[in-house]
Amino acid sequence: QVQLVESGGGLVQAGGSLRLSCAASGLTFTSYVMGWFRRAPGKEREFVAAINWNTYYADSVKGRFTGSRDNAKNTVYLQMNSLKPEDTAVYYCAAAAGYATLTKNQYEYNYWGQGTQVTVSS
Repeated sequence: QVQLVESGGGLVQAGGSLRLSCAASGLTFTSYVMGWFRRAPGKEREFVAAINWNTYYADSVKGRFTGSRDNAKNTVYLQMNSLKPEDTAVYYCAAAAGYATLTKNQYEYNYWGQGTQVTVSS
């Protein structure tokens, strides 16, 4: 049974930082691209970052967010700096089969976590 469990969300002031973690189990971690997505209130879920040995970011977070992974710990991270109120959302990690191809297409992700709330106050 595959499980993705996010942690690290919370309330932070604009300009602050948070680090999200996602621990994966029940899958061969190195066979998956790991992605981060978010859903803001009243909006559709959107792509944030994808990570294999490389990274791919949405334009809205490029230069502020950094994705990384520790394959020994089956964990993927999202370091979020210079946070803005518009970054407020539920953040989800996801796993897409096929380690070679980074993708922002949510329909290519096979497994999803339950999400963690990030709230940025102005």
